[in-house]
Amino acid sequence: MRVVTVGSATIDTIAIIDSARIERMTMRNADSSFLLLEEGRKTEAQEVASHPGGGAVNAAVALARLGASVAIVAKVGNDERADIILQRLEAERISTRWIKRAAHLPTGASVLISSHERDAAIFTFRGANTALKPEDLSLEAFAADLVYIANLSNDSAECFPLIVERAKKHNAKVTANPGPRQLSARGDTFLENLASVDILVLNHSEAELLVPKLIPRWGEGGASLPIAPGENVPTLVRGFILGGYEMSLISFLHAITALGPNYVVVTDGARGAFVGSATEVLFAAAQNSEVVGTAGAGDAFAATFSAFIARDCPADEALAAATVNAASVVRHVDTQTGLLANHEINEKISEVKGAIRRWFL
Repeated sequence: MRVVTVGSATIDTIAIIDSARIERMTMRNADSSFLLLEEGRKTEAQEVASHPGGGAVNAAVALARLGASVAIVAKVGNDERADIILQRLEAERISTRWIKRAAHLPTGASVLISSHERDAAIFTFRGANTALKPEDLSLEAFAADLVYIANLSNDSAECFPLIVERAKKHNAKVTANPGPRQLSARGDTFLENLASVDILVLNHSEAELLVPKLIPRWGEGGASLPIAPGENVPTLVRGFILGGYEMSLISFLHAITALGPNYVVVTDGARGAFVGSATEVLFAAAQNSEVVGTAGAGDAFAATFSAFIARDCPADEALAAATVNAASVVRHVDTQTGLLANHEINEKISEVKGAIRRWFL
């Protein structure tokens, strides 16, 4: 299977801080939590290490380990960070032919502070990741079975319609896994191009950003998934609430699939993930894992689900495979060490697949 990933390439510097050395504050009336560092104090870290990352790179490595022939479309600088990223990609046998160098921008970078539940606080410098231009997007680059579009920002996000168009000229399946900046600043354009997207993957907060844009056409509220009295269900079953708007999960999935995608995936971290199609809704709980770091789990989930769907596997099998790979990633502090090969995932699929909850629409 030939795959092209498009999006960000960064160097991630990860600092692991013991929970006793950094304070954590959780808002009582909200889901927000904060890591607090004392001003002017040097805080001891258990480890500080740098690794290649970014949405397009993480997805490319995940797909390569699943046996796909992978190329990446991204933009980096003329610097040491870029050289490290290119070396990692080549070591994973990922084609770097379509990676462009920015003349005046450095390669993107992130700093992750990992502590407590290991859901890291992330400082991001986007750098060259913001600078993809139409001239960087050769039509030939998109000759693939699957085009996976990771988060895009600034000028790069302006290229989203062109990327989708060029993928479809080669009859490729298209996965979109956007970030919140793209959905906030260019949400209308994004929705207009969903007719050519086969798989849309969002996390809970990203999905909420689309709700106000869907309400004018599909309305508020909507039917709920049938739940037995006393049944333990994830919070997302109750739907989305944002800015005074409310929309049920079924209504949200129906609205998105009506715009084009065959599958809509909404992940919710440790609370599991939902997959919606025109005929059913699936739910898989997250696997129990010793969580060292959550960065990259979403990329692993989205890439794995897309790969299995592109191979014409059933949605429940794809969901189970994605759940297994994401659970492996969170056992490591970086975004790629835990990514599994096909045979490793297949050994664990049956247990997850058997526990998937299914609602027919």
